Amino acid sequence: MAIVALFFLFSGIYTDYLWFDAVDYTSVFTGVVLTQIVLFLVGALLMVAIAGGNMLLAFRTRPMFGPAMFGGASGADRYRMALDPHRKLIFIIGMGLLALFSGSSFAGQWQTWLQFVNGASFGKKDQLFEFDISFYMFDYPFIRMVLNFLFTAIIISILLAAITHYLYGGFRLQSPGLHASRAARVHLSVLLGIFVLLKAIAYWIDRYGLVFSDRGFVHGASYTDVNAVLPAKTILAIIALICAALFFAGVVRPGGMLPGVSFGLLVLSAILIGGVYPALVEQFQVKPNQQGKEALYIQRNIDATREAYDVDKTEVETYNAQADPAKVQPGGDTSVSGVRLLDPALVSSTYEQTQRIRGFYNFAEPLDVDRYRDASGKMIDHVVGVRELTGPPEGQNNWINRHLVYTHGYGFVAAPGNKVDSSGLPDYDAKDMPVSGPLATSTGLKEPRVYFGEEPASAEYVIAGGNTDRPQELDYPQTGGTGQKNTTYTGGGVALGSFFNRMLYAAKYSEANILLSGDVNADSKILYERHPRDRVQKVAPFLTLDGNPYPAVVDGRITWIVDGYTTSNDYPYSQSESLGDMTRDTSSDRRVIAQQPTDRINYIRNSVKATVDAYDGTVKLYAWDTNDPVLRTWSSAFPGVIRPATEMSADLKAHVRYPEDLFKVQRYTLSRYHITDPSAFYSGQDFWNVPGDPTQGDKNTKQPPYYLTTTMPGEQPTFSLTTTFVPRQGPNLAAFMAVNSSAESGYGRIRILRMPSSTPIPGPGQAQNAFQSRFAGELNLLGVGASSVRYGNLLTLPYAGGLVYIEPVYIQVTAGGGQEPYPILQRVLVSFGSKIGVGRTLTEALKEVFGEQEQQQEQQQEQNTQQQEQGEANQADAALTSAITNAQKAYDDAQKALQASPPDWDAYGAAQKRLQDALKALEGANRQQQPDASASPSPSASPSASPSASPPATPSPSASPAEGT
Repeated sequence: MAIVALFFLFSGIYTDYLWFDAVDYTSVFTGVVLTQIVLFLVGALLMVAIAGGNMLLAFRTRPMFGPAMFGGASGADRYRMALDPHRKLIFIIGMGLLALFSGSSFAGQWQTWLQFVNGASFGKKDQLFEFDISFYMFDYPFIRMVLNFLFTAIIISILLAAITHYLYGGFRLQSPGLHASRAARVHLSVLLGIFVLLKAIAYWIDRYGLVFSDRGFVHGASYTDVNAVLPAKTILAIIALICAALFFAGVVRPGGMLPGVSFGLLVLSAILIGGVYPALVEQFQVKPNQQGKEALYIQRNIDATREAYDVDKTEVETYNAQADPAKVQPGGDTSVSGVRLLDPALVSSTYEQTQRIRGFYNFAEPLDVDRYRDASGKMIDHVVGVRELTGPPEGQNNWINRHLVYTHGYGFVAAPGNKVDSSGLPDYDAKDMPVSGPLATSTGLKEPRVYFGEEPASAEYVIAGGNTDRPQELDYPQTGGTGQKNTTYTGGGVALGSFFNRMLYAAKYSEANILLSGDVNADSKILYERHPRDRVQKVAPFLTLDGNPYPAVVDGRITWIVDGYTTSNDYPYSQSESLGDMTRDTSSDRRVIAQQPTDRINYIRNSVKATVDAYDGTVKLYAWDTNDPVLRTWSSAFPGVIRPATEMSADLKAHVRYPEDLFKVQRYTLSRYHITDPSAFYSGQDFWNVPGDPTQGDKNTKQPPYYLTTTMPGEQPTFSLTTTFVPRQGPNLAAFMAVNSSAESGYGRIRILRMPSSTPIPGPGQAQNAFQSRFAGELNLLGVGASSVRYGNLLTLPYAGGLVYIEPVYIQVTAGGGQEPYPILQRVLVSFGSKIGVGRTLTEALKEVFGEQEQQQEQQQEQNTQQQEQGEANQADAALTSAITNAQKAYDDAQKALQASPPDWDAYGAAQKRLQDALKALEGANRQQQPDASASPSPSASPSASPSASPPATPSPSASPAEGT
C-alpha cells in the first residue's frame, strides 16, 4: 500500500513537472518546489531538534531511583510501565508526525520567505517609525513567522519535557505541594525563561505592528496606539526581559519563588500596562474629543490608503451638470450617437441561438466588450465571444468522443455594440463557421480553433494531435447539415509518446483508456488546465487574477487576455478590506464571472498583463506596472518569467483594457476616500455608495461598471470603464467616475465628476423608475403572449453639459423548434433631467428628448439670419440713396458749369469727376442689393435718378469749347 501511495504521489508531482515543461515555465515549478522542500526540511529539523532534544534531555536527567525519591509510587507509574517498553517507537512516530506538520506549515510560507530574501525597496517611509515600506511588506511578516514557529516549538518542548519528567519521577503532583528534582526544575526554568525572552522580543516587534491597528476610527496607529500602547509595549518588553532573568535565576536558586514572582509580574503588567492603561486613555482622552485627537492619524490613513489602492492621482472636479434639456450645449456630444446598446449580459443567449450552429457549442456568459476598427478606421465598441465546446451530444458521450473527438470550439463572433439589424438582432461582422465577415477579414484571423477557453468542458483533459493521416477531431459541421470537417491539433502540450507518461496520466486521471487505447500514439498530446485563468494562476501562483478574462483577435489569433494583480495586507496605515466584498456586484453574485476570495487586502496593483493563446495554450506574462515594488520582488524571485511590456505587439496593446476587479476595488475605496480632509472624513456627510443595480430590482446588489466609449469634459471620445455614485442618504446622483481604458493614450487616468449640490440630478434608480412608469403601457404591450420585456444595462455618460441615461429594452421571444427564448432589441430609452424619450433607435430617442430644443435653436438661428439680412438690406438701401443723391448733384453742377457764359471748364471737370465717383458707388450699392430681389430704390429718389437711368450725355472735360457747344 505504501508503494502504491508513493506512486500516486510521484505521478502527481511528475505530471506537474511535465505540464510546466510543456508551457516552458519549469523555473516556476522548480523554484517553488525547491523552496518548499528546503523550508520543509528546515522547519521539520528545527522542530524535532528543539522539541525532541528537550524530550531526550528530560529523559536523560530523570532521577536514578524514580518516584521512590519522593516517598513512594505515584499515579504516573502505570502510564510509565505501559509506555516505557515502546518508548523508542513512540518517540520516532511522534517526532515524525511533529516533523510532518511543522515542516508542512513552514513550507506553506514559501511566499513569505521569497519576498523576504528578494524584497525591493519602496523608496518611501512610514510616518510613525520612518522605516521603508518594504520592511512592513516583506520583513515584518517573515519576523512574525519565525517568532510564531519558535513560540510553537518552545511550548511543545515545555509540554513534552514536563510529561517526560512527570512520567519518570522528575516531579510529583499528588503529595502536598510540588516536588521536583533539581534537573527538572532547572530544565523547566530554562524553557520558561526562553519563552518569556521570546515574549520580550515579541513585545518589541509588536510595536511595529501598530501601523496595522484597527483600534482607532480608521486602520493604522491611532492616538491611543501612539500615546499609550506604544510606550506600554516598550515597558512590557523591558519587564519581560526582567522576568526572563528571574526564570533563569531559578537555575541556581532552589525553590519556586522567583519563577512565581516573575510569572505574576508578567501577567499583572500585561493586564495593567498592556490592557487597562490603553483602555483608560481611549475612554477618557480620545472619545470625548475623538475628531481632534484622531485628525493626524486619519490624515495618515487617508494618504496611505489612496497610495496603496493607486487612487492618489484621481481627479475630482465639480461638474455643473444641467438638468434641463432646454439649457444644454448646442450640438451635444457626437460620441453618444455611437454608444454601445448591446448588453453583453443579455445578448449571450441571443448569440447562442443565432450563432451556436450546433447544440454542443456555447458562448460564455456574459460576453465581453472590446473595440475594433470599422471600414472607415474608426474604433467601435464590439460585443465579442468565442464559440466553445460543451461536450459531445447526448447519447454520444463516451470516452473517445469526450476526450479525442470533441476537443475544441471554433470561431470568433463579434457585433458592433451601437447597432442592430432590421429585426433587432446583433449586426454581426464576424460570424459563422468558417468565420466570415468584414471584422474577420480586417483582423486577419487565421486560427479560429479554441482548445483553451472558459466553458466547464475546459476543466477536462483532451488528447489531441494523434492522427495526422486520418484526422478525427471535429473541427466544424459541414454546410448543409450533414458531415463534418475534421482536423488534427499541431500545437503544444504534454507528449504521450512514452509508455511511462501514459501510465502516469492513467494514474492521475484514474483512466485505463489512456494506457490501452490504440488512438493514443506517439504524436498524441494531452491538454489540461485549459481555462485561461487557471492556466495563468498555475504559472504565476504569486498573482491574484481578475475574474473576467476576455478574448481578442491579436495578430491573427484568438488570444485570451487576463489581468494579474499583486496584492498585500501589509501596507502601513492603509485601510484593510475584504477583496470579495469590494468586488461584489451583479456579475459576481450571479456567478457569471469568478468571485474573488474573501482575503483581506490593503494594497493592490495591476502589475501584469497575461495572455493565453486559445489554440496552443501558450502563456505569456508582461510587466505592466514596472513601478510596483512587489512585482520587482517577484521578478527577482523568478527571473525571466515576466517579460517586459516592450515585447507586447501593437495589436495586443490595442486590446488592453482597464481591469474590472481593480476598478471595483478603487470605486469602493473612492466612495469614502475621495475626501482628503480629516475633519470632513470623520463627519462622513459626503460619503457615497455604489448604487444598486436598477435593472435587477435589488438595492443590495451593486451595479456593475460598464465598458463604453464616452467623452469626458474637455477630452476626445475614449474607451472607458464607468460607474456612478449616489449619496449615503438619498437617491440622487452624487458623482460619475470613469477611467481611461485605452492603452494608446492616458491609460489609467481616473476622473470623477462631482454633481452640484444645488441641482438634483436623478440617480440610476430614479431614472429606471421613471422609465418603467413612463413607458409601462407601451412596453407591456410589446411583452404580450410568449414574449417578455428585458431591460438592458442602464448606461450613464456625460452629454451636452449634463448627464444622460441610456437603456436598451429587449423583447425576449420564444423561438420555435424547442429553442430557448432570446432577447431582441426593440426600444431605446433616453433620460436627461426630467425629460424622457423612447425610440426604435437611439437617434429617435435622443430627438424626442432634445428635438424640441433643437427646433427652437433652428428657429432662433433663422430669426437671427433674417435680422442680419434685413440689417444688411437697410444698409444697402442707405448706401444706394446716398449714391443717387451724389450723382444727381454732380450732374446738376456739371450742367450749371456748361450753361455759364463763358462755360466754367474747371468747375465742369470737378463736377465730372464727382459724377464718376458717385456712379461707382451707385454700382457697388446696386451689386450689394442683388441677392434681395425685392430691393427697390428709395421712394425719395427722383424718377430721373433711377439706378437704371443714365445721366444726360456730357462733353468730355478735355473737349474744346466748340465741341462742347
